[in-house]
Amino acid sequence: MRRLILASSSPRRQELLTQIGVPFSVQVPAIDETPLAGEAPPAYVQRMAEEKARAVLVQQTGDVCVLAADTSVIVDELILGKPTDAADAKAMLRRLSGREHQVLSAIAVADQSRLNSHVVSCKVTFRTLTDAEIDAYWLTGEPRDKAGSYAIQGLGAVFVQAIHGSYSAVVGLPLAETAALLGEFAIACWQNKETDS
Repeated sequence: MRRLILASSSPRRQELLTQIGVPFSVQVPAIDETPLAGEAPPAYVQRMAEEKARAVLVQQTGDVCVLAADTSVIVDELILGKPTDAADAKAMLRRLSGREHQVLSAIAVADQSRLNSHVVSCKVTFRTLTDAEIDAYWLTGEPRDKAGSYAIQGLGAVFVQAIHGSYSAVVGLPLAETAALLGEFAIACWQNKETDS
Protein backbone atom coordinates (compact mmCIF):
# COMPACT_ATOMS: atom_id res chain seq x y z
CA MET A 1 0.00 0.00 0.00
CA ARG A 2 1.20 3.48 -0.87
CA ARG A 3 2.67 5.36 2.09
CA LEU A 4 2.44 9.11 2.63
CA ILE A 5 5.17 11.17 4.26
CA LEU A 6 4.46 14.70 5.45
CA ALA A 7 7.56 16.81 4.92
CA SER A 8 6.89 19.20 7.79
CA SER A 9 7.61 19.61 11.49
CA SER A 10 4.48 21.78 11.88
CA PRO A 11 2.05 20.41 14.49
CA ARG A 12 -0.72 22.41 12.77
CA ARG A 13 -0.18 20.64 9.44
CA GLN A 14 -0.08 17.27 11.19
CA GLU A 15 -3.39 18.05 12.96
CA LEU A 16 -5.04 19.17 9.71
CA LEU A 17 -3.94 16.05 7.82
CA THR A 18 -5.17 13.86 10.68
CA GLN A 19 -8.48 15.77 10.64
CA ILE A 20 -9.24 14.57 7.09
CA GLY A 21 -8.37 10.95 7.92
CA VAL A 22 -5.11 10.53 6.00
CA PRO A 23 -2.47 8.30 7.65
CA PHE A 24 1.09 9.58 7.35
CA SER A 25 4.54 9.60 8.84
CA VAL A 26 6.69 12.70 9.29
CA GLN A 27 10.12 13.53 7.95
CA VAL A 28 11.48 17.06 8.24
CA PRO A 29 13.35 18.37 5.18
CA ALA A 30 16.56 20.35 5.44
CA ILE A 31 16.53 23.09 2.80
CA ASP A 32 17.60 26.71 2.46
CA GLU A 33 14.45 28.84 2.74
CA THR A 34 16.03 32.11 1.60
CA PRO A 35 14.02 33.88 -1.13
CA LEU A 36 15.86 34.38 -4.42
CA ALA A 37 16.64 37.92 -5.55
CA GLY A 38 13.54 39.38 -7.18
CA GLU A 39 11.48 36.23 -6.56
CA ALA A 40 7.74 36.91 -6.52
CA PRO A 41 5.94 35.65 -3.38
CA PRO A 42 3.77 33.04 -5.19
CA ALA A 43 6.83 31.64 -6.95
CA TYR A 44 8.72 31.56 -3.65
CA VAL A 45 6.12 29.55 -1.70
CA GLN A 46 5.65 27.14 -4.61
CA ARG A 47 9.41 26.61 -4.93
CA MET A 48 9.71 26.04 -1.17
CA ALA A 49 6.95 23.39 -1.14
CA GLU A 50 8.44 21.62 -4.16
CA GLU A 51 11.99 21.69 -2.76
CA LYS A 52 10.79 20.28 0.58
CA ALA A 53 8.98 17.46 -1.22
CA ARG A 54 12.02 16.62 -3.36
CA ALA A 55 14.40 16.76 -0.38
CA VAL A 56 12.40 14.09 1.46
CA LEU A 57 11.50 11.99 -1.61
CA VAL A 58 15.14 11.49 -2.62
CA GLN A 59 15.71 9.58 0.63
CA GLN A 60 12.83 7.13 0.05
CA THR A 61 12.37 3.74 -1.57
CA GLY A 62 9.22 1.85 -2.45
CA ASP A 63 5.72 3.14 -3.14
CA VAL A 64 5.93 6.47 -1.32
CA CYS A 65 4.34 9.88 -1.79
CA VAL A 66 5.59 13.03 -0.10
CA LEU A 67 3.36 15.97 0.82
CA ALA A 68 5.06 19.29 1.54
CA ALA A 69 3.73 22.79 2.16
CA ASP A 70 4.92 26.33 2.65
CA THR A 71 3.02 29.33 4.00
CA SER A 72 4.04 32.97 3.87
CA VAL A 73 2.42 36.20 4.94
CA ILE A 74 2.69 38.94 2.32
CA VAL A 75 2.24 42.66 2.90
CA ASP A 76 3.54 45.55 0.77
CA GLU A 77 5.04 42.90 -1.55
CA LEU A 78 7.27 41.74 1.32
CA ILE A 79 7.45 38.10 2.40
CA LEU A 80 7.07 37.93 6.17
CA GLY A 81 8.60 34.70 7.36
CA LYS A 82 9.25 33.57 10.93
CA PRO A 83 10.60 36.38 13.11
CA THR A 84 14.30 36.42 13.98
CA ASP A 85 13.74 38.06 17.38
CA ALA A 86 11.29 40.14 19.43
CA ALA A 87 11.99 43.37 17.55
CA ASP A 88 11.40 41.64 14.19
CA ALA A 89 8.13 40.07 15.39
CA LYS A 90 6.83 43.35 16.80
CA ALA A 91 7.72 45.19 13.59
CA MET A 92 5.77 42.61 11.57
CA LEU A 93 2.72 42.90 13.81
CA ARG A 94 2.81 46.71 13.61
CA ARG A 95 2.96 46.43 9.81
CA LEU A 96 -0.10 44.11 9.81
CA SER A 97 -2.09 46.22 12.29
CA GLY A 98 -5.32 47.74 10.99
CA ARG A 99 -5.04 46.46 7.44
CA GLU A 100 -5.43 43.56 5.03
CA HIS A 101 -2.61 41.20 4.10
CA GLN A 102 -2.24 38.16 1.89
CA VAL A 103 -1.46 34.62 3.05
CA LEU A 104 -0.04 32.29 0.44
CA SER A 105 0.06 28.55 1.07
CA ALA A 106 1.66 26.21 -1.44
CA ILE A 107 1.31 22.45 -1.39
CA ALA A 108 3.34 19.91 -3.36
CA VAL A 109 2.89 16.16 -3.72
CA ALA A 110 5.59 14.01 -5.28
CA ASP A 111 6.27 10.35 -5.98
CA GLN A 112 9.07 8.73 -7.96
CA SER A 113 7.53 9.70 -11.31
CA ARG A 114 6.00 13.18 -10.88
CA LEU A 115 5.50 16.26 -8.76
CA ASN A 116 2.35 18.39 -8.72
CA SER A 117 1.91 21.63 -6.80
CA HIS A 118 -0.70 24.30 -6.15
CA VAL A 119 -0.73 27.76 -4.54
CA VAL A 120 -3.71 29.05 -2.55
CA SER A 121 -4.14 32.76 -1.80
CA CYS A 122 -6.22 34.19 1.06
CA LYS A 123 -6.80 37.66 2.44
CA VAL A 124 -6.74 38.35 6.18
CA THR A 125 -7.72 41.65 7.82
CA PHE A 126 -6.33 42.66 11.21
CA ARG A 127 -7.95 45.14 13.54
CA THR A 128 -5.73 47.93 14.86
CA LEU A 129 -3.30 46.62 17.48
CA THR A 130 -1.84 48.60 20.37
CA ASP A 131 1.83 48.44 21.30
CA ALA A 132 0.80 46.96 24.65
CA GLU A 133 -1.08 44.13 22.89
CA ILE A 134 1.86 43.46 20.60
CA ASP A 135 4.25 43.33 23.56
CA ALA A 136 1.93 41.03 25.52
CA TYR A 137 1.42 38.74 22.51
CA TRP A 138 5.17 38.36 22.06
CA LEU A 139 5.48 37.32 25.71
CA THR A 140 3.05 34.42 25.14
CA GLY A 141 5.72 32.80 22.95
CA GLU A 142 3.25 32.07 20.15
CA PRO A 143 4.71 34.40 17.47
CA ARG A 144 8.23 32.94 17.67
CA ASP A 145 7.91 30.24 15.00
CA LYS A 146 5.01 31.58 12.94
CA ALA A 147 5.09 33.19 9.51
CA GLY A 148 4.07 36.82 9.96
CA SER A 149 4.50 36.41 13.74
CA TYR A 150 0.94 35.25 14.45
CA ALA A 151 -1.17 32.10 14.65
CA ILE A 152 -4.76 32.42 13.48
CA GLN A 153 -5.59 29.10 15.15
CA GLY A 154 -4.16 30.26 18.48
CA LEU A 155 -4.06 33.36 20.63
CA GLY A 156 -3.54 35.55 17.55
CA ALA A 157 -7.13 34.87 16.50
CA VAL A 158 -8.24 37.92 18.50
CA PHE A 159 -6.47 40.18 15.97
CA VAL A 160 -8.38 38.84 12.94
CA GLN A 161 -11.45 40.79 11.78
CA ALA A 162 -12.02 38.97 8.50
CA ILE A 163 -10.77 36.15 6.30
CA HIS A 164 -11.48 35.88 2.58
CA GLY A 165 -10.52 32.37 1.54
CA SER A 166 -9.61 29.07 3.16
CA TYR A 167 -9.11 29.09 6.93
CA SER A 168 -7.02 25.89 6.74
CA ALA A 169 -4.76 27.55 4.15
CA VAL A 170 -4.04 30.38 6.59
CA VAL A 171 -3.22 27.78 9.26
CA GLY A 172 -0.80 26.16 6.81
CA LEU A 173 -2.45 23.36 4.82
CA PRO A 174 -5.38 24.14 2.47
CA LEU A 175 -7.49 21.03 2.97
CA ALA A 176 -9.73 21.10 -0.11
CA GLU A 177 -6.74 21.51 -2.42
CA THR A 178 -4.64 19.02 -0.44
CA ALA A 179 -7.36 16.36 -0.67
CA ALA A 180 -7.69 16.92 -4.42
CA LEU A 181 -3.93 16.73 -4.97
CA LEU A 182 -3.58 13.58 -2.85
CA GLY A 183 -6.43 12.05 -4.85
CA GLU A 184 -4.38 12.52 -8.03
CA PHE A 185 -1.77 10.29 -6.38
CA ALA A 186 -4.32 7.64 -5.29
CA ILE A 187 -4.28 8.65 -1.62
CA ALA A 188 -7.80 8.87 -0.22
CA CYS A 189 -9.16 10.97 2.62
CA TRP A 190 -11.31 9.59 5.44
CA GLN A 191 -9.24 6.43 5.81
CA ASN A 192 -9.81 4.53 9.07
CA LYS A 193 -12.85 6.70 9.85
CA GLU A 194 -15.99 4.98 11.07
CA THR A 195 -19.11 5.75 9.08
CA ASP A 196 -22.75 5.38 9.98
CA SER A 197 -24.38 2.41 8.24
